[in-house]
Amino acid sequence: MALNFSYHHVGLSVGDLAASIAWYETVLGFTLDRTFRIDAIPAQVAEMYRGDLRIELFEVPDAAPMDEDRRHPNRDVKTHGLKHIAYRTPDVKALTDELAAAGADIVWIKQFPWGSNAFIRDNSGNLIEFVEG
Repeated sequence: MALNFSYHHVGLSVGDLAASIAWYETVLGFTLDRTFRIDAIPAQVAEMYRGDLRIELFEVPDAAPMDEDRRHPNRDVKTHGLKHIAYRTPDVKALTDELAAAGADIVWIKQFPWGSNAFIRDNSGNLIEFVEG
């Protein structure tokens, strides 16, 4: 197969771009790369990075707020579409302790037969998963 591609970024819609930039900087250690406007949407956009990881945040005037079910991992999967972004970590418990100290909204920390994971919510309610491995 000739397909050759790799991860580039994930895009998230947020309610307050400045607050979300601050949250991703403070809680997850991302750095702001640039901000710009896309008039066709219209949207204010921020691109952020942390090493090879990139995220794109969109603030759109009058955007609909996230449905409550989208804020809960086991209920969100009942709606089609992108569910969450996931990052690998060597120690879920240590990471979530650090994230909680930084003010993260911890959804859960669970141990499964195949390994540990944790879910948090960003300041707009977007789900973020951390997988031990």
